[in-house]
Amino acid sequence: MQTTNATPASKTPSTYALGELEKESRMGGMGLEAPREIRIIDISDFDRRKAEIADEIWQAATEIGFFQVKNHGIPLSDIEAAFVRAEHFFALPREVKAQWPLSRNAGWEHKAQIRPSTQTPDQKESYQVTRPRMDGLWPTEAELPGFKEATLRFERQCWEVGMRLLSCFALKLGFDPDFFTRAHDPSSPTYQSTLRMLHYFAVDPALQSELGLWRAGAHTDYDCLTLLFQRAGQGGLQVLPGKEMESRAWTPVEPVEGVITCNIGDMLTRWSDDLLPSNFHRVRNPRPDEYQGPRYSLAFFCQANEEVVVQGPAGKYPPITAAEYLKQRISANFSNRY
Repeated sequence: MQTTNATPASKTPSTYALGELEKESRMGGMGLEAPREIRIIDISDFDRRKAEIADEIWQAATEIGFFQVKNHGIPLSDIEAAFVRAEHFFALPREVKAQWPLSRNAGWEHKAQIRPSTQTPDQKESYQVTRPRMDGLWPTEAELPGFKEATLRFERQCWEVGMRLLSCFALKLGFDPDFFTRAHDPSSPTYQSTLRMLHYFAVDPALQSELGLWRAGAHTDYDCLTLLFQRAGQGGLQVLPGKEMESRAWTPVEPVEGVITCNIGDMLTRWSDDLLPSNFHRVRNPRPDEYQGPRYSLAFFCQANEEVVVQGPAGKYPPITAAEYLKQRISANFSNRY
């Protein structure tokens, strides 16, 4: 049985030699579009139906790497309120947001993320909430009344859904049921899971033909599991199963109200000895005949606590702590931000 107690991990080079980065660097360019099934899985009555739900999620994750869940327990009104909070935050003057600069996956950034696949800045800003790292990074009550309390409450709701889904993967991998819950313990000062609010900018007509600009360049996530909330009418998300990366054929994932889009991250790929492939995804700029306004999304990244050692049962990859793994991946995307 796997445990999440920290053990000495092999020293890993800090030169971003991770295979994940090499793959990501090859995924620039427009590619093609191709239809694929994006499965919507009902996770209602979870405790009673867990074995059935685990089978459905495992099949979707191993075949595609991306799936959606409904009846997940987060009320639609809470999701809508979280989007409104994000809008209010990003509407603050830039000099106000600059008081809370991104550091160690917490705080605000503006066009700071440069993907290995594109080498150009994503056309967005984001605000990241990582509970133990938020000292001095919250708006005051005068600036955004109730923002901190409500955001932390929504973060907890996301964590609960994430842990239910990860317990399904624990079941299928032969880990004990609470394996991933212990690995993502929010009561610990080493907690690293992150709620991210994202604001993709309205298209500047002068830059509409710039194919080199992406709202978010092609990438895999570096967590265990990502939960993504999209807003109806604000599309652009495209996915490409990792095992089909050479095809360069991307599938749109249209926003569905109240549904959470989930994808496997590289950390879980390592933990599963590649049984669970991470999924490439990107957010393209809208075409001239599409909505040109701003796009908002909310993402929750289930990222294991710092001291947790990530290594699958078969030991396909060398052991690495979650802290070192995230440090390497974030440093390759954000210069001097970790």
